[in-house]
Amino acid sequence: MSFLTGLINFAADAAATGEGSGTMGIGIMIGYVIIIIGFFYVIAIRPQKKQNAQHEEMVKKLKPGDSIMTTSGFYGTVVAVDDDTVIVEFGNNKNCRIPMHAKAIADVESEEDSYEKEETAEEEATEEKSSVIGKKKK
Repeated sequence: MSFLTGLINFAADAAATGEGSGTMGIGIMIGYVIIIIGFFYVIAIRPQKKQNAQHEEMVKKLKPGDSIMTTSGFYGTVVAVDDDTVIVEFGNNKNCRIPMHAKAIADVESEEDSYEKEETAEEEATEEKSSVIGKKKK
């Protein structure tokens, strides 16, 4: 950012003295281009890199037994994991096992996560039930 500040100061000094008016336009144009490139990096490129890193981490943590959702919306269970290939079982039919690329996985719910969600749902249901039982009807 100090380079950009220096560039702006240089353009302001050149405009005040009246010298280099032809180069001043080019300097400001270069400054605008740098600002636009920085804006696109912050808005578009950096979040995409972060999302790709999260997806790679999710794929690395895949193990047999995890429930997944594919990018096309199908739900299945992971049977085996290779480097870039995941064998997924869809439905209750044990004969429906399809190898697919790991990049086609949109979401993963591991067995531990589903167990924890079931426990919290049961606890919330019992708390709600006990609060309803304790109240008197009018």
